[in-house]
Amino acid sequence: MKGLVALLVGLVVVLLLRSTALSAFAARGIVIDILTFATVFWALRHGPSWGATFGFAIGLCADVDAGHWLGRHALVLTLLGYFFGRIAATLVRDSARSQIVLLFFATFVHQAATVSFELGGLTGWAYLVMRSLVAAIVTAPVGTLLLWAGRRMIGHSLFGNVPVQPGKAL
Repeated sequence: MKGLVALLVGLVVVLLLRSTALSAFAARGIVIDILTFATVFWALRHGPSWGATFGFAIGLCADVDAGHWLGRHALVLTLLGYFFGRIAATLVRDSARSQIVLLFFATFVHQAATVSFELGGLTGWAYLVMRSLVAAIVTAPVGTLLLWAGRRMIGHSLFGNVPVQPGKAL
């Protein structure tokens, strides 16, 4: 029950941020992909099944909210949530380098997959690559900074109760 409540609260907070505070940046061409950030965070923290569930739920809500093809965000975020949940056990999840690479890759894939539905010919591919790169370049450091700040505020790892993560010495 506790996990379900946390999932619902996370969904509401992310969707509110996306539709209010972050929409001003998006109107100026700077996309901070909070959907991808939240899905990657959730997957690294809770594993593949919860990561996929969170990705699907937030993607479906984003699809309904945006009023376009139902399922395009949901599919990509479900796959990203599952993938990052699977590799979470093999990563040093508290490493800033790991986080920035994961967020860059996930944001680029999410943006490229969702924007590709809007292409109207070969001329749109330059826009797709540019928007995906800008979103990835902005979201990766902002997300890594948020994870660092969260870890500092609570005083311990954000990613569960594992005392030693892979790659770290005792």
